[in-house]
Amino acid sequence: MTSGAYNYSYIFKYIIIGDMGVGKSCLLHQFTEKKFMADCPHTIGVEFGTRIIEVSGQKVKLQVWDTAGQERFRAVTRSYYRGAAGALMVYDISRRSTYNHLSSWLTDARNLTSPNTVIFMIGNKSDLDSQRDVTFEEAKQFAEENGLMFLECSAKTGENVEDAFLETARKIYENIQNGVLDLNSAEGVTPKPNSAGGAAPKAEGRSDCAC
Repeated sequence: MTSGAYNYSYIFKYIIIGDMGVGKSCLLHQFTEKKFMADCPHTIGVEFGTRIIEVSGQKVKLQVWDTAGQERFRAVTRSYYRGAAGALMVYDISRRSTYNHLSSWLTDARNLTSPNTVIFMIGNKSDLDSQRDVTFEEAKQFAEENGLMFLECSAKTGENVEDAFLETARKIYENIQNGVLDLNSAEGVTPKPNSAGGAAPKAEGRSDCAC
């Protein structure tokens, strides 16, 4: 589409949030590298991954920040919420406690991100259906009551992982097209130089996080 370093039209910043051990890092690796990391260590602070996708014929670079789930890192990871265009909020379908904590994670997301941030709720580990502790129906109802997009996924098998990341991007792009997102403000979307919105050039890989 373009020459040089800018082979995409936009950068979208994502964050992945949720309790420790729900599979946030595994979802990131499955999406960016198409592989499952069985012995994925717990994230200390934040991890980072990127991938270029296509949305409505436009190349979009996703910058994905995977945050630590432990309470002791919450003060650090909260700084990464700012300027996120998309937030993937993850729980483990086989551990009800991780589902019960979604309200707290959602409160953080709503308080610390833009009102236009797209929040996608993910029930991870759908491959553990025999150990299910949270029904699809109740999770879907929670998502609908809170205006969230929702899918159950498996970082292990890859089921619906792609869809969760791409559906979030499609909604963000739709908000750009509808004028809901202001490209001149720090709402997690960076146009390439001289693209829509007339934003000033920014270096590749830069996000609006406080890092």
